[in-house]
Amino acid sequence: VQLQASGGGLVQAGGSLRLSCAASDFTFDDYAIGWFRQAPGKVREGVSCISSSGGSTYYADSVKGRFTISRDNAKNTVYLQMNSLKPEDTAIYYCAAQPPAMTVWRYWGQGTLVTVSS
Repeated sequence: VQLQASGGGLVQAGGSLRLSCAASDFTFDDYAIGWFRQAPGKVREGVSCISSSGGSTYYADSVKGRFTISRDNAKNTVYLQMNSLKPEDTAIYYCAAQPPAMTVWRYWGQGTLVTVSS
């Protein structure tokens, strides 16, 4: 199982970025995919996740209304569209995969850095 997160970068407050999580070597459309982030000196937190079919989504309160998660199972890719970015969104963003019938995020990508300047 491989997950490759990309799309991070430096953006000004109020700007937008779109993160991508490209998956390979597993049956992508059987897995829920989640985005997590870890800011310097802070614990990792869940940001958003999407069910295997894409029919269910979850957002942390801190990003609700600003971030949108989606998936394209034909491309084995999950996206996180981040709008109205704030300096407190600065973190390394990771994607993870949850196998069917499991409650743990078993597979993790390497992370992509998002920096939001004020």
